[in-house]
Formats: sequence, structure tokens, C-alpha cells
Amino acid sequence: MIPVKVQKITYYHPNRSYAVILKELDGDRRLPVLIGAFEAQSIAMAMEYLETPRPLTHDLITNLIKGIDANLSAVKIIKLKDGVFYSVLDIQSNKIGQREIDSRPSDALAIALRMHAPILVSTEIMNEAIILEKDLQNIEDEIEQEPMIETLEKELQKAIDKEEYEVAARIRDKIKNI
Repeated sequence: MIPVKVQKITYYHPNRSYAVILKELDGDRRLPVLIGAFEAQSIAMAMEYLETPRPLTHDLITNLIKGIDANLSAVKIIKLKDGVFYSVLDIQSNKIGQREIDSRPSDALAIALRMHAPILVSTEIMNEAIILEKDLQNIEDEIEQEPMIETLEKELQKAIDKEEYEVAARIRDKIKNI
């Protein structure tokens, strides 16, 4: 298994979806994983350490893992079949032992970022589905960031309406960085 990190999230216009770019820690290879808008927003919030007033779905899963005194050892992207990635949450606990729970990669990544767990990709997938740094520029030429900004602007307005000014300030800073 090859350790990776979430390098960035981008809007992928041809499919009207988002792509999470995973970068191997000890190399130049990148792995794009297409995800939905909700998951992209959740991953972006985890990357920016944004908190919500109430737990969202990925926060709930994180709380459940912690609530049973378990630990998320790693998220593993284990298979690519017919263009679909498969992953598991590797959970360890003294009470229940070790369990691998099937998960969509988008959900697994959102949870891994919240729990600061390692993200691992099988060697076969990295060899089959990778892109190199030089190819990344060609892909980025097709990518628009406007939909992510629009989503963040909506979240900013919600935070202001609820008078959650600390959250609003963090979202505002994220928009400025984009």
C-alpha cells in the first residue's frame, strides 16, 4: 500500500463533478478520484478545519468510531473496477478487534481527514490510474473553480445569517485563497 495525502479538490467540468487529487507522499504520482458535490464540500471543510454547529454525516461517523473507543488506523483504497474505486475503513478496537468496513472513497477520505488517519492506495491502483505532475496541468486546464466558490459563498451567507462569525471568517479566508 502506498501512503498518499489529499493534495486538493477541483471542479471537473467534463463530468460536472469534483476530483480529489491524491498525491503519493514519497513520489510525484497523483491519483484523481471523482466525487460528488456534498462529499467535496465535506472534504474541503475537513481540510480547512471548519466546524459546524451540529455534526454532519461524516462528523457523526467520526463520533461513532470514537464513541466505541475505536481508532481509525487507516483508510485504504483497495480496488478499481469498471472505473469505480472501492475503499475500506480499517478500524481497530480492544473491544471488537480489527474490522474493515466497506466505504465509498469520498466518504472514507472525509472521515480520514477528520480523524487524521493515514490514507493508503494499493500499488496496483497507483500503477493503473495515476497521473504525473506534468499531466496534471493538462487536467487543470479543464477545471473550473467557480462552482466551489459559489458553494462556499452560500455557506458564508448561512454562517452570517446564523451569526456564526468565526465560521464565516474562516469561509471568507478560504474564498480569498481560491
